Formats: sequence, structure tokens, C-alpha cells
Amino acid sequence: MCDTLVTITDDGLLFAKNSDREPNESQYLDWRAAQDHAPGTTARCTWIEIPQTGHTHAVVLSRPWWIWGAEMGANEHGVVIGNEAVFTDAAAEPAPGLIGMDLVRLALERATTADEAVGVIVELLETYGQGGACSNTRPRFTYDNSFIVADPGSAIVVETAGRTFATEEVRSGGRSISNGLTIPAFAAAHADALRGRVAACAARRARTEASADAATDVVDMMAALRDHGPGGLPRFSVVNGALDAPCAHAGGIVTSTQTTASWVADLRDRTAPLHWATATSAPCTSIFKPVRVDEPTDIGPTPSDHDDPRTLWWRHERLHRSAMADPQTLLPRFTHVRDRVEAEWIADPPSTVDAVARADELEAHWTADVIGAAQPDRRGVWLRRYWDRQDRHAGLTLTPLASGGVAS
Repeated sequence: MCDTLVTITDDGLLFAKNSDREPNESQYLDWRAAQDHAPGTTARCTWIEIPQTGHTHAVVLSRPWWIWGAEMGANEHGVVIGNEAVFTDAAAEPAPGLIGMDLVRLALERATTADEAVGVIVELLETYGQGGACSNTRPRFTYDNSFIVADPGSAIVVETAGRTFATEEVRSGGRSISNGLTIPAFAAAHADALRGRVAACAARRARTEASADAATDVVDMMAALRDHGPGGLPRFSVVNGALDAPCAHAGGIVTSTQTTASWVADLRDRTAPLHWATATSAPCTSIFKPVRVDEPTDIGPTPSDHDDPRTLWWRHERLHRSAMADPQTLLPRFTHVRDRVEAEWIADPPSTVDAVARADELEAHWTADVIGAAQPDRRGVWLRRYWDRQDRHAGLTLTPLASGGVAS
């Protein structure tokens, strides 16, 4: 489950996306240089191999650790794309095809404009179809996809059901997608209403579209991704966890999804787009770091679904999971500093490597403080048990880290 939004302001275009996936499904930033490919070369996607194009553009991707494709990303020409799971009446393909994340990466690598990227998605969709597991732990979980594709001058919504599709150009104001078909005639023909209700897509889209329409700058888009809904704190349901607002927190019995990475793209400067990525879960506990396609940065080893303190994503999980034991008390202990640091960075963006180092220092301090200040877990019994299971599966112990990424 995800939320993707875009707004066209008087100054230009802003894009944002939360990637909601399984709680231990870490995500990382992956820079890929532009490359020429010899005839006959193939691209090995998540489940199938397809012919490679002659030239692929430089990209930076936010990738779930086990997937070839990406949940969101940008290329050297200022194209950004985010995808969403959608549930439709389309019959399953008889054999694996491309998954939505593959289509995101393939379009970014092969297109120089949003229009071209839509063309790439449509051509590949019609040729190979959508199919194959979209979960590392649930091999029968599959879905169709919708996309927001943007560049500094335009934004396009693409919605699919099997190999069929519809598109809609965003001409002004805000637009969002949230796990449900939204182009009216296409939705009427293809939407699976029951699965859409379980995913709370209408409730989230109402919030994200209003946020997108009101947004004027990067701070507004970050705030939209951190939105917990009325009251400002996660509201958990036994059915679907805290999925009725964009900043999703897992804990439902029927469906359980967690925001595992977040991204904001500032495309208002057509010559130098700047991206802001958490590279960590839960934007409410994360810091957005400046990211540039032409500034490849080593931010540590690639994570997996098992705790590894050497990785940025798993270091942050100590803060995220500790703070969620009592967000009303614990989030205010550090979010005011987070907001101040982000404001300083937006005014004068540092390098990615400097931002990651500074964020690490801050989060290490916040984690120790939150763990030290923690009161008895205030969540429901079912929710505590759910997160205990997730921690055990990941081999994660919620203790602060000493310098060097070692549990103290």
C-alpha cells in the first residue's frame, strides 16, 4: 500500500511518495550510472528477463532489498515516478511478467520525459503483462499498478488492470493516488471495491489530495507524507493497522503494511532537480536527506529483512519501533529538532554523505533518549504481539547503538 501525490504550483512541480510494504522489508538508495549496452543484451528483472535497450540513463532508485525494480526514483533528465498497488478485476497472467516496481525502473532508465516514460510503461505492459509475486514472504500476493509519472513540466497518472490502461494528465493543482483506481470510467469498469475498502484507499486519497492541492513547497509535501490523520497520532485498527492515513504503521490482522521509505522531489528548478529521501521507514521518525542523481553516495551495505546495524535502514528501526510504543509522549522528544534540521538543509542543502552522517548522529542520540524515557507500552495486546513477532523474525533487539553501529 502506498500514497503518491503531485502538485503543480505557480513556481513549478512537486512530487512525493510513501512506499508502504511489509514491516521488515528494508529499502535502500541505489544509484545506477548511465550505460551503453551491446545488441543482444538483456535486463534481468524481478521475475523475467527482457531485451535491454541500447542506452540506459543515470538513475537513483529507492528499492526494496529483494526487488530488481524500484518503488520510486528519478533519472538524470528530471523524470520521477512512483507506483501504487491497485486491486482490479483483471484475470491473473498464466506466467510471471513484470511487476510494477520493474516498470518504474525500466521507464526511468529508458525515458527523457514524462510522456516518454508513460510510453515505455504502456509498451512493456502490453508486451509482457503484469505478474509474479510482489511480496518476499507471501508468494501468492500479486496486484496491478497505478503510477504518477512527472518531469519538471508535466505530470501524468497511469492506471492499469492487467494489460489495459488509462491515463490522465494533471493540468493544475494537486493530484494523488492511494491504492485505488481513480480515473472515473476506468475505475467503474475495473476496480475491486472490496479490496479497496480493506486498503482504506478512499480515506487516504481524500487526505493526500487535499494536502497536495494546498502544498506550496517541500516542507508541505514532507508534512503530507507524515500525516497520521485527525489528532496527529497513528490510529490503529485490528483490521488494517494504522492504514487510514498516509504515514502507515503496521498492525492489522487482515492487512498489515508499514511505510518503509519516503521521497519528495522538488522539480521547480528545471536545471537542477533536488530530491529528498528518508532511506528509512516511518517518515514521522525519519529525516529527509538531500539526494541528487549525479551524486552517487555510499551510505552503507545493502540491507535485508534481518537486522544489520551496519545499514542505515536497520539503525533507524531502533528509533522508529521504540517511539511507536508511546508516540504521544515520545515523538515530541525529537521531532522539533528534526524539523529544524530539515529547514536548515532546505535553505542550504548539504551533500548526501554529510546529511546521512548528521542524521546518524542525531538519531543515535534520539534513540538512546527515547529508550531511556520509555514508559510501559501503551498499545493494545494484539499490536504489541504483532510487533514482538516482527522483531523476532528480524532478530532485532531494541537497544541503543554505541559508536560504530554496535548494540550497547
